[in-house]
Amino acid sequence: MAFERDTTSLSGFGQSAGVLDVVRRNRVLRNTYLLLAISLLPTVMGAWLGVSTGMMRGMGGGMMAIVFLVGAFGLMFAIERFKNSPVGVLLLLVFTFFMGLMMSGLLSSVLRLSNGAQLITLAFGGTAAVFGVMSTIATVSKRDFSGMGKWLLVGFLVIFIASIANIWLQLPALSLTISALAIFIFSAFLLVDVQRVINGGETNYISATLSIYMSLYNIFTSLLQLLGFFGGDRD
Repeated sequence: MAFERDTTSLSGFGQSAGVLDVVRRNRVLRNTYLLLAISLLPTVMGAWLGVSTGMMRGMGGGMMAIVFLVGAFGLMFAIERFKNSPVGVLLLLVFTFFMGLMMSGLLSSVLRLSNGAQLITLAFGGTAAVFGVMSTIATVSKRDFSGMGKWLLVGFLVIFIASIANIWLQLPALSLTISALAIFIFSAFLLVDVQRVINGGETNYISATLSIYMSLYNIFTSLLQLLGFFGGDRD
């Protein structure tokens, strides 16, 4: 009987721990989505500032790449360094403002098209749709997608190197290929990252927000590039 009582106690403890684990996962997911929504505000502000002032137009492709790489990777390193403190949230918002500023060159070129505003809206809607689909799959699917990570990393390195090379090559076909591959690769990254939060593999909402934000950013900019090339009205 004593053995039975001990077993019941351990079973109850296990159930309590399981409930607490689910609560913790839901809290991380909720905080991630909330911070992700907030991070869009600095992005819009940075994009508006860049478009309205044209401050990025004077930079050549090489200088733009250097500023982007130093700024983006420097801020991402700092965010990870302070991810367990409120400073990490502030750095993330600075990062998203910077990313909006870096996006302004693309937005300016698209807005010069007569249907540029519609293309931006369409790209935003398409990105939201991808996010909705990938989040739903990550939530309801029983399949573990974490094994895709190493192949996605290889794919990212390929398009990253190709993007740097195309700054000087200026090949439209290569640019379009990179954009198409980026949509596919970062959509898959989105699936993996969201499922990692849901399954408890990522317990820091700042790191989770950074990963998901970068996937959404790359999907949006790549989709906008494709829409501007194939659907832009240049009359």
